[in-house]
Amino acid sequence: MVVSRTVKVLAAGGAAAGAAVAAAAVAANPALRDEARRLRRMARPLGVRSPGAPVPPPLPPGHVVVLSGRGEVFVRDTGGNDQPRPPVLLLHGWTVSADLNFFSLYDELAARHRVIAFDHRGHGRGMRPQTAFSLEACADDAAALIAELGVGPVIVVGFSMGGAIAMLLHHLHPHLVAGMVFCGTALEWKDSPRERIVWRGMSLLEVALRSGTGEGIVARVLRDVIDGSPELEALEPWVTGEFHRGSPTELAGAGRALAAYDGRPLAPDVDVPCAVVVTTTDQMVRPEKQYELAEALDADISTLDGDHFAPFTKGPAFAKAIGTAVDGVTAALRRH
Repeated sequence: MVVSRTVKVLAAGGAAAGAAVAAAAVAANPALRDEARRLRRMARPLGVRSPGAPVPPPLPPGHVVVLSGRGEVFVRDTGGNDQPRPPVLLLHGWTVSADLNFFSLYDELAARHRVIAFDHRGHGRGMRPQTAFSLEACADDAAALIAELGVGPVIVVGFSMGGAIAMLLHHLHPHLVAGMVFCGTALEWKDSPRERIVWRGMSLLEVALRSGTGEGIVARVLRDVIDGSPELEALEPWVTGEFHRGSPTELAGAGRALAAYDGRPLAPDVDVPCAVVVTTTDQMVRPEKQYELAEALDADISTLDGDHFAPFTKGPAFAKAIGTAVDGVTAALRRH
């Protein structure tokens, strides 16, 4: 009995000491503090929100384009080939649509460029092929769209997954790419043990989305975003609808493709002007990986004080940062 009580006391003391050490570690690290606060917010009950009409923000005209031998893609296009600067092709990130990723950017770029964006396969209104998802196929889709519209070469803007697709577009179809701008992206996502563990779990995403758990995840992420940017609350029904357009199978496949992607062998062959906009508080694509991308491409570097949700939560700042980076690439093209 005495031994048992002693063990329990020691165990309790050890647990308390462990908790104290963990708490001290969190308190000493601003990034850990922010992450702990975010997780606490995410864990709160969702409550009941009154659904409103899914009214989108202002968007360029959209239409379906048939890519011969490939399928249909949904395209936003500001139109007109009379702009003196090269057209810009926007390549969006994982799990979202082009509109969710770039709605704050369209007007900024359209004042100086023809702007084109489309939903990647399995995302948004993108095609639903019967073959397994691949980033190379997405790059080929982009090339086919450029050829169909007759707009190449273009300046490519790639956010997150779109950055990997941009690299592959240049690798597979270099004559179609005049320059590249990257944001919130990296050359690879598998170099550290932590990243390998995280990305090996991508197959669980499909299970979560199919079981309905994924809807709760989306709702919690969206609530957290809107709590920090209440001016976006009116867009919540539209954003929720856009998230639900994606195919669970294709989204999970895209996650697995990103886990396997390695753009490091491609970087030495990049011979066009590049710029990298680093999202400085990004927990999904850490800033140091974004700087590694910039160094590998000898790219101009600028920063955006925001995380991976910056295109949504910091729309005006995101638009200005990308617009400035595109201007820099355009100026470099003129010098050459």
